[in-house]
Amino acid sequence: MLRIRHEVNGGAEVLFAAEEADRPDAGAGELLIRTEAIGVTLPTVRKVREGSAPVSFGGEVAGTVVSTGAGVTGFAVGDRVTGLCFADAYAEYAVLNAAFASAVPDDATAVDAVALVRSGLVARGAYEAGHVRPGESVLVTAAASGVGTLALQLAKAAGAGRVVAAVGSADKAGFVRGLGADEVVLYEDADWGAPYDVILDGVGGELLGPAVRALAMGGRLVAFSSGGGTVEAYELLVRGASVIGFQMRAIAVGRPELYARWQRELWEQRAAGTLRTAVHEQIPLAEAARAHTVIEQRRNLGKVVLIP
Repeated sequence: MLRIRHEVNGGAEVLFAAEEADRPDAGAGELLIRTEAIGVTLPTVRKVREGSAPVSFGGEVAGTVVSTGAGVTGFAVGDRVTGLCFADAYAEYAVLNAAFASAVPDDATAVDAVALVRSGLVARGAYEAGHVRPGESVLVTAAASGVGTLALQLAKAAGAGRVVAAVGSADKAGFVRGLGADEVVLYEDADWGAPYDVILDGVGGELLGPAVRALAMGGRLVAFSSGGGTVEAYELLVRGASVIGFQMRAIAVGRPELYARWQRELWEQRAAGTLRTAVHEQIPLAEAARAHTVIEQRRNLGKVVLIP
């Protein structure tokens, strides 16, 4: 099978090597799928760019089950599934933990699945973590990303009073308005149109400071990105504000019934037409390096998907 391997040359140059590899086997509690679509995630792009040693590509995958490991229930050979693969996702066959897998409806494509499920779960989880009350204002950073596009729509559907998209360039304004944003602000703007009751932050890093300063009294910032960053305690103190860290794995492992319900509801919202996925580009698997470049340069409007 074809697999993409990551190499590091001299600690600076990132190389993507296509290679022929043996097809993996499904272990206990796992599914082996023939991949039809692979979603490129920002955490994987960051690990590849910032790491000093080779990393294994992770990402959302969708495809057809070709074998099941011991102890797997609820899935069978021939089922179409999607889920997050933590290693060797950039390949024609990939292994999924069955606990993190979700069935793909007959009327959905594999591309639909990788654009909806994992990103939608993160968007839903971050929104719930913010305890948004009806009528409150919500700012979404990285609003043109796979997660951000869904977070905007979920906030509107859930009754947020003012939903604002924060993006890196003005040419994305029309796109995020089309997904329901009432207003658009740029990261370079002075005050981001503050204040906000809730900020859903998918960027982190140097944007954490401006984000905290944009919070209203008693506001909540939900940090769910892999970008790190530092928050000044004084800025929280003077606003009576809080920062909440959200991690999807905690829900998947600790509250599997909630994880399953959110998955079902995402597909139901898609079927009802109240939630739309946005796919920036479908790129051949062998061109994975180009997919990473699109995200690194912040050019994507929605999900970037690799096609084996």
